[in-house]
Amino acid sequence: MLSRTADHLFWMSRYMERAENTARMLNVSYETSLLPQSAAAAQAGWEGILSISELLPSYRALYKSVNPRDVMEFMVKDADNPSSIISCLRAARENARAVRGTLTTEVWETQNQTWLEVNRMLRSGAFERDPGQFFEWVKFRSHLSRGVTVGTMLMDEALHFMRMGTFLERADNTARLVDVKFHAMNNDYFGMPLGGHEGEAEKEYDFYHWSAILRSVSGFEVYRKVYRDVIRPERVAELLILRADMPRSLHASLNEVMANLALVSPDPHSETLRHAGKLRAELAYGRIDEILDTGLHAWLTQFLDRVNALGSHISREFLLPQTV
Repeated sequence: MLSRTADHLFWMSRYMERAENTARMLNVSYETSLLPQSAAAAQAGWEGILSISELLPSYRALYKSVNPRDVMEFMVKDADNPSSIISCLRAARENARAVRGTLTTEVWETQNQTWLEVNRMLRSGAFERDPGQFFEWVKFRSHLSRGVTVGTMLMDEALHFMRMGTFLERADNTARLVDVKFHAMNNDYFGMPLGGHEGEAEKEYDFYHWSAILRSVSGFEVYRKVYRDVIRPERVAELLILRADMPRSLHASLNEVMANLALVSPDPHSETLRHAGKLRAELAYGRIDEILDTGLHAWLTQFLDRVNALGSHISREFLLPQTV
């Protein structure tokens, strides 16, 4: 496969996944903002959204204060923000258009229709009327895109690069979400059951906070099925980092990246495969208590650096030089 074609397929999938993850993070912040909380806690939550995407400096250059209306405007409708939902969907559609002949008709029409529909919805004011419904629509279109891709594409290199892009982006976004949300809680005593020595109000807030984090990665029902217990921070971390059977966990994402990378790599001993395999092995054989002893923030920061390095290795070996 030509590097240019592989590059477009890889980034088409990454941008679609990024749009979905942005919608998930905004939706959980929007729902959390409806709960009783202090003004400082509410602002910290919205600042966390910008920090996850490393966009706080760009935001402050445009807006005087951090508030829900401006953050959602910036992260949904700002075409100059490369990580906004509208920018991600546009980039996904443009990459799809560039390799129109490689995609099935169903995959192209799904991407194109998503782009046309999101513009119509934003012009009509549908987002302002019901942000929650808009975010659910973005998630649905991303699910539809993945389903149509797997259901109609030939299982060749084109599909492997698309899957690789999806799961590399998912690993990056899940790690950022866990890092920012856990850091915001500043919960140093992970071994304590939720709200161990707190009042009822604090217990209730903690429950909704951790529930919101789990719902943002479609993990609330999974958590209940796996642990059958109250929501505890260390188990949330374990679920989102180490559980290979949790679809949006770091371990599950790296399993998919590794599997698809192995299918397209001509050299079974390449540096890219070695880097991916080493990272995946640490997730496969890691323990959550060891990670927490090391320091969750430090571990996740290092993980993000290594995921970005893996993306650079993939770009150098398979994709266009300028994407490195």
